[in-house]
Amino acid sequence: MSDPLALLTGPDAGGLLAAGVGGAGGEVLDWSVSTVQHQSGAATTAVYRVTVRWPHRVAQETLVAAAGPGSAPEQAPGVVVLEDGRDRVRLWRFPSDPLLPGLAVATDPTRLAGVLAELGVPRAPGADGSVHVRVRTYRPCRRAVVQVIDRDRRERYVRVVRPSVVRSLHERHVLLHDAGVPVPRSHGWTPDGLLVLEAIPGPTLRHHLRTGRPVPTGTALLAMLDRLPEAVRALPLRRSWADEAQHYAAVVGGPLPRERERAEQLAAAVASGLAGLEPDAATHGDFHDDQVIMQGQRIRGLLDVDTAGPGRRADDVATLLAHLEASILGGAGHPQRLRAQVEQWQGAAERRLDAREVRLRVAGVLLSLATGPFRIQQQGWARATTLHLDAVQRWVESAGHLRG
Repeated sequence: MSDPLALLTGPDAGGLLAAGVGGAGGEVLDWSVSTVQHQSGAATTAVYRVTVRWPHRVAQETLVAAAGPGSAPEQAPGVVVLEDGRDRVRLWRFPSDPLLPGLAVATDPTRLAGVLAELGVPRAPGADGSVHVRVRTYRPCRRAVVQVIDRDRRERYVRVVRPSVVRSLHERHVLLHDAGVPVPRSHGWTPDGLLVLEAIPGPTLRHHLRTGRPVPTGTALLAMLDRLPEAVRALPLRRSWADEAQHYAAVVGGPLPRERERAEQLAAAVASGLAGLEPDAATHGDFHDDQVIMQGQRIRGLLDVDTAGPGRRADDVATLLAHLEASILGGAGHPQRLRAQVEQWQGAAERRLDAREVRLRVAGVLLSLATGPFRIQQQGWARATTLHLDAVQRWVESAGHLRG
């Protein structure tokens, strides 16, 4: 089989797209790769922006192709299987995702309004009985987030996940909401993978950071995390971003072979430095500045609790620091102010937690974020990836200085 990454992102990808829509009477006029999800030894998935001429119209379409082991199932509505004797690719048009059967409902204003009614969600539908929907995020075969606004401008969000996990995600929200943690209230779920959540209005912590508004102290952030109830520690254990450093090193090395060895060496340093550490806290699991809703300087809400479970408190803190570091690397405005904030929050964390662990975990999370420039097909992604690895190396080296 051909290299799935080259197959889905190279010039021949246009032929796959043409074959995929041609059977339905469409003609590809233009296309570009939007995002790429590449997993070493697993499926590679690419999302494309495609201009298609159909018999009676020209439309902008989102198409998805998957290749490699563990890719999307073939026997699913809307999936076209393309095979040439050597390569086998699954192709579908958004929203016909084979592992997210609820996505087609969540993106249909009329059908979604019916779901809201069945769940007893207060709403004011339009004259035609529909609501306004907007897709905010889409990760093929994994998840999507759809914003829903009714006629009275009330806002809610629908999480689209695999049907096998939707009930447990609802139960996480109930557990945390009932414990007084400011997570979105769940209105309920559907068997096809839809979870309806109340919106928490307000700017994110990321917005506050980038606009110079007041932000919580490191102590306040730690106090927010300490509000997670002890019952969270009984949830299934999930390996943290830092624990998966060696996996992400392989993902980095796929599209950028010249950095493979360095990425693997850095991952090995992180893994050896964190070996043997057991969970010590109830954790969020993906705590960063875009998950925190603010009201003034006060934390008003905490989002995306899919990953909540037993873990290390240092990992939650490190995830926040790594995302802020990545913002600086990505060219966010006022880098000096952001750098000062990293140092302030780092200082607060290291006064309470093991400094060496914090720094190694920042390095591990940054290594996972180093896959981002290629995944979103950022212009100059190779240089951006190298800059991420430079930052990973600095954090690893700073942790090494604490050995004595």
